[in-house]
Amino acid sequence: MTDPWDVIVIGTGIGGGTAGRALAEAGLRVLLLDQGPPGYRTEETRLDPGLTDPTARRLRGFWPDPVEVVLDGRPTRFHAPLGAGPGGSSVFYAATLERPSPHDLDDLPERPHPTGGWPVSHAQMLPFLTRAEALFHVQGQADPLDPGPPLPAGPPPGPGDRAVMDSLRARGLHPYRLHAALRHLPGCAECFGRKCPRPCKMDGRSAGVEPALATGRATLMTGAQVTCILHDGARAIGVELRRDGQTLTLTAPRTVLAAGALSSPRLFLTSGLPDIGGQAGRNLMFHLNEIFALWPGRGVADGPSKAVGFRDLYHAQGQRLGMVQAMGVALGYPEILFYLRQMLSRRPWGRTRLAQEAARLPAALAESLLGQAKLFVGLLEDLPYAHNRVIPDPSRPDRISIDYRLSPELLARRALFRRLIGRACGWRAAFLTRDPEPNWGHPCGTLRMSADAATGITDAWGRVHGLANLWVADASVFPTSMGVNPSLTIAAHALRVAQDITQDTR
Repeated sequence: MTDPWDVIVIGTGIGGGTAGRALAEAGLRVLLLDQGPPGYRTEETRLDPGLTDPTARRLRGFWPDPVEVVLDGRPTRFHAPLGAGPGGSSVFYAATLERPSPHDLDDLPERPHPTGGWPVSHAQMLPFLTRAEALFHVQGQADPLDPGPPLPAGPPPGPGDRAVMDSLRARGLHPYRLHAALRHLPGCAECFGRKCPRPCKMDGRSAGVEPALATGRATLMTGAQVTCILHDGARAIGVELRRDGQTLTLTAPRTVLAAGALSSPRLFLTSGLPDIGGQAGRNLMFHLNEIFALWPGRGVADGPSKAVGFRDLYHAQGQRLGMVQAMGVALGYPEILFYLRQMLSRRPWGRTRLAQEAARLPAALAESLLGQAKLFVGLLEDLPYAHNRVIPDPSRPDRISIDYRLSPELLARRALFRRLIGRACGWRAAFLTRDPEPNWGHPCGTLRMSADAATGITDAWGRVHGLANLWVADASVFPTSMGVNPSLTIAAHALRVAQDITQDTR
């Protein structure tokens, strides 16, 4: 007897959730698999990197184990901002869904692409980006430098954000209200950075899994750790998984891998899937975070909000840099002191009690003279290098191991980005980071798409080269990291995958 599903989807984040919804709404029977627990829809939880007990982390929907990273040859372990449960990491994300620029995907004469561009053009991706914006209820103002299709405007910015935008405009910049997947319901605050019990924030759970289940054609199986994608060399047959101490084998005519850019390549490699060019797990990319405080002026603070962004430095002086956006954090004396002490702690002398106490004075002066600040981040685009990779461990399929090196050209672009941010924002801005900081929540590139099987794992539709019925629907297929948050592009790619599956005649 065969299993009663047309498609098995591994992972329920933005990629898996969106693909699962689109497939179920197209009439297919979908099985959604996630290794995390179901959780409670009423819980409200923030990611807690200080929580170390694996069981406690799993119960809260966090990835249970620390990520093991060799960064520039130095080993370290930490809890990355990853989720495990319906919606994946997206239930904790900040809901910023920005469109990529044409030069992110296309090899333009005026902005040549160092990797030759994506195998899908910006024009081909645009209808799926627009559809994803509708599914995720994205709101925001048009970017003055690249307006794109219109969006619902959303609520107007508060006084603090208006002051920031006025200040940036006075310096010749082009700020706009960020594009956010937030439905502003009565009595609902912006729920960025936490799992929200209400359907305000649109993520892989609220915009993907739950609408898929509502069709009656999707089934969600939690606590399902997929250990192998079964195949016969030409086609994927199904999956093997561990659940409640038992090993199960499930079959379906089609399979979608959407476990995320750190987990999908591990499962791909341990399953022995075709890797014609030896690219699986390689070309790992992140953004580099350039975090800084920006003071709008005394008497205009209105608390945390994630409203302002600008792209004036997206591509500057012939270099691929990235956009700048608010982080949704307001900084008063306690927060400024915290960041100053963090910066000091990166130096041996800065860990002394004298240095830590001395940080109180500049923190107090900053708040007294400048008022409350808002936290911003510049997202610096990373480029693909084969030596940056995810390393699978067949004996520990749940362990995430990474080898990542900061390239000289990345460090050079970082120095330029910081100079331009400082010049653009003026004396009211102060960097709170000194050393390069990869954005561990934005991994991509480890099963990259390419028209040529020798240089990539999937084609432009996410279908794995060499297997007729296996697709990848997460950020692992990205040829480059782009200069924006990856979430909207993940959702758009997942919609392309779903369309390819529904039209599949092979």
